[in-house]
Amino acid sequence: METKNERGKLIINFTPNGMIPTKEMTPFVPISPEEIANDVLKAAELGASIVHLHAREPDGTPSTKKEIFAEIIRRIRAKNKEIIIGVTTSGRNINTFEARSEVLDLDGDVKPDMGSLTLSSLNFNKSASVNSPEVIQKLATKMLERGIKPELEAFDIGMINYAKYLITKEIIKPPFYFNLLFGNIACAQADLINAGLMIRELPESSTWAFAGIGDHQLKMNTLGIIWEGNVRVGLEDNIYFDNPKRTQLATNIQLVERIAKLAKAYGREIATPREVRKILGLRAPEEI
Repeated sequence: METKNERGKLIINFTPNGMIPTKEMTPFVPISPEEIANDVLKAAELGASIVHLHAREPDGTPSTKKEIFAEIIRRIRAKNKEIIIGVTTSGRNINTFEARSEVLDLDGDVKPDMGSLTLSSLNFNKSASVNSPEVIQKLATKMLERGIKPELEAFDIGMINYAKYLITKEIIKPPFYFNLLFGNIACAQADLINAGLMIRELPESSTWAFAGIGDHQLKMNTLGIIWEGNVRVGLEDNIYFDNPKRTQLATNIQLVERIAKLAKAYGREIATPREVRKILGLRAPEEI
């Protein structure tokens, strides 16, 4: 069985907008399907092999509507069928299984490759992401039935332990992909001890990426590069280029470009989408 952290090429997971950033906060956050797709295509040119999509309504609020996701995916795949497309099933704003899982029903040329699966409930600064065991298991089961790879999101060690529980129930199967997110006020903090412990607790056959919330993004991304892991980067997690000063708003392209330059400086090659598809056991672009 593959080890959980082999030395290899860098996987860049691109997160263009999330649920929180608005045009009032930063004019650079993509909201419309056209804006989102354009940023994804540019990020792919810089080396992003996975994109983690959130849809927005025309007024900028988060959306679970599969029609909006379909338009974003269609725009991306019209020009790039290589990049791995992940979609959110977040419970941060909308908490019913039916709404959260709607996007997993997409099929054909707009079927997503991956779907996010947050492994427990958690508190953010001003809101909660409620993920009951029942909903988590129903989402994981639907992904398994639909042939969609879970993008496992862990904000602390307890969430990794819950992933292991899902493995024993055979609801999620290897190879596994984990986003390890640090710096949220109520979860694992962005330091070497927490990062090391979370990596140590990962199940075998796991590929992992480091993400940092807000001021911690660059630090954790850099650590992911140095520790021979991978990175999650984009305006979803951080809207500034010069943390912690916060005087310069970032664009998605600036954030991804900086990661590519850091990887080059450290001697890490960047993985192509085809290579990542093989690592994660995903369908080839020709099968889309």
